[in-house]
Amino acid sequence: MPTSKPALTGESLATLSARLAERGEPAFRAKQILDWLYKKRVTSWDGMTNLSKPLRAWLDETFDFLPAELVVNQQSEDVTDKLLLELRDGSLIETVIIRAPQEGVGLDHSRKTICISTQVGCAMGCVFCASGLAGLKRNLTAGEIVAQLLHVCRREDARTPRARQELASFDNIVVMGMGEPLANYDALLRALTILNADWGLGFGARRITISTSGLVPKILQLADEPLGFRLAISLHGATDEVREKIMPVNRAYPLAKLLPAVKAFSEKHGRMVTLEFILIEDVNDSLEQARLLRDIALDLHAHVNLIPYNTVEGLPWKRPSLTRQERFADVLRAARVSTTLRREKGHDIDAACGQLRLKTEKARGLAAT
Repeated sequence: MPTSKPALTGESLATLSARLAERGEPAFRAKQILDWLYKKRVTSWDGMTNLSKPLRAWLDETFDFLPAELVVNQQSEDVTDKLLLELRDGSLIETVIIRAPQEGVGLDHSRKTICISTQVGCAMGCVFCASGLAGLKRNLTAGEIVAQLLHVCRREDARTPRARQELASFDNIVVMGMGEPLANYDALLRALTILNADWGLGFGARRITISTSGLVPKILQLADEPLGFRLAISLHGATDEVREKIMPVNRAYPLAKLLPAVKAFSEKHGRMVTLEFILIEDVNDSLEQARLLRDIALDLHAHVNLIPYNTVEGLPWKRPSLTRQERFADVLRAARVSTTLRREKGHDIDAACGQLRLKTEKARGLAAT
């Protein structure tokens, strides 16, 4: 389990203020501390120079400054970075920086999407996914989720002057890393609230996308949240028959339950949802699946993100040919469905989510038997 000391990155302005008040500190101290953490991004308690030494000593005894350490930073030829982070209990998680260079500007000014994890492993059992091969170890705390973004900020601070000029030196956050985010609902919402708050990273909710394999009750709960996060559904099958072959969650929440919940979320927030669809050869890449996916997307007014399968060591699945991918996408495009056919990112650095973690655990002799 995590260290017994709570992470500073998991504290809100209110909770930190309450802890400081117990010590007799004035209310403004909490804002000072969080400014040092998120705005000035100091790397130790000693960097908080306007705090007294006794207060800094108390903070060190009371809180874990940053509950994750960088183990590996893999960089691909297509400027994707994968960060492998180690938590206090030795667990490993992955965070990915996906850069999209813009024409006419340098790499330092590229658009950046950060993909974060919410669990160590995953219990959903999707047969194509590396994240769940060793099962679920535990949920991440809110502080561990937030810590991933601070590691990215620190890395970008050192890389480009743009980072120091902006509070959050990236453009989008996608909660699509290891784990099922809505299975760790409370910690996820606490973390995203910290990232969104003006005393945190001040990152707009509309630039945060939460992905789920289809936990219907939690989708409906998320629809009632005041912050307007975006929603992505890991669909991967346009019929129950196909979806159940690769996603056990469909047994509990088949399409007849899932799609109305997605529509309710979309109508409540007034914005387009995304349907994620990993294309797997001879599993879900037929033109019949394309036509059914088209109908679903039109009914939901959804964007479709087609993702050619990333090879995972030890799993039998393959990606369709480029021709077959394009034919699938053309069915959607012909009906004017907003569609992206994603081109491979980071394949040379264990692109599939959870793959780097599994390789590292095996090398350490920690993989589940």
